[in-house]
Amino acid sequence: MSTAVSTRTDAAEADGLAVASFLLGLPGLLLFNIVLGPIAVVLGALALVRGTRRRARAVLGLCLGVASLVILAVTTATSHGVLIDIHS
Repeated sequence: MSTAVSTRTDAAEADGLAVASFLLGLPGLLLFNIVLGPIAVVLGALALVRGTRRRARAVLGLCLGVASLVILAVTTATSHGVLIDIHS
């Protein structure tokens, strides 16, 4: 009996990680991508490893996290490391 309860608890926790990954990856595309991107990637990967029933949401959160890091890298590279130019 306790094994079935712990399995349901683990699945619910993994589902929560998948949803959190998606919800942090989405705003991470525009805001605070240096923080939200890596968190979305880690949560999405953890949800997939733990066997979430919301696999698509975990993959989407993972992809959004990676996309936010790519956007951060591109904006940093094209502006030579300066994200906000105050003297313009």
